[in-house]
Amino acid sequence: MSQGTIKKLTDKGFGFIQGERGDIFFHSSAVEGTAYESLHEGQAVQYNEGQGPKGKRAENVRVL
Repeated sequence: MSQGTIKKLTDKGFGFIQGERGDIFFHSSAVEGTAYESLHEGQAVQYNEGQGPKGKRAENVRVL
């Protein structure tokens, strides 16, 4: 699993993680173990890198 910090969250249910290999998109449905609404910018997370219809995306996002 890769690690990073939440860089940006939107009110539309998605955000971006500043990861080890650059910024990566994530959707609220990829968050595990907590609610998307409880996340905050700057929070440390771990994730798996996957492929979505528009490119790289984070999957299985978990708060550290």
